[in-house]
Amino acid sequence: MPCVLDASAVLCLLFSEKGADMVEARLGDASISVVNYTEVLSKLVDRGLDAEEAIRDLSDLDITVLPVGQEVAEEAARLRGLSKEAGLSLGDRFCLALARGLGVPAVTTDRAWKDIAKSAGIKVELVR
Repeated sequence: MPCVLDASAVLCLLFSEKGADMVEARLGDASISVVNYTEVLSKLVDRGLDAEEAIRDLSDLDITVLPVGQEVAEEAARLRGLSKEAGLSLGDRFCLALARGLGVPAVTTDRAWKDIAKSAGIKVELVR
């Protein structure tokens, strides 16, 4: 089933954390916004990987990187009011906005997303 992966879900998979098997099962039908893709790359570089190595590691995964346009950016801004108290970041809101726009679930490790999912009309799947 198609889904949009949050950076936390991809990092969970790459670091073999609890829930990695659930993320791995979504590969092939999964996409990630270019914003969250950059987030993952940045975290890998922060952990000591060379940027080119991080890019290669991610390209080995069967995840489609999707550009985001003005509509998704505006939707991410609309989600600010609902998500501010839950502490969701700009990247989190881009993932949710893209998932809403595509009509597919957002997959994350962040439990705070469940707090806004229903009111935002977005299906959220937690992998742990």
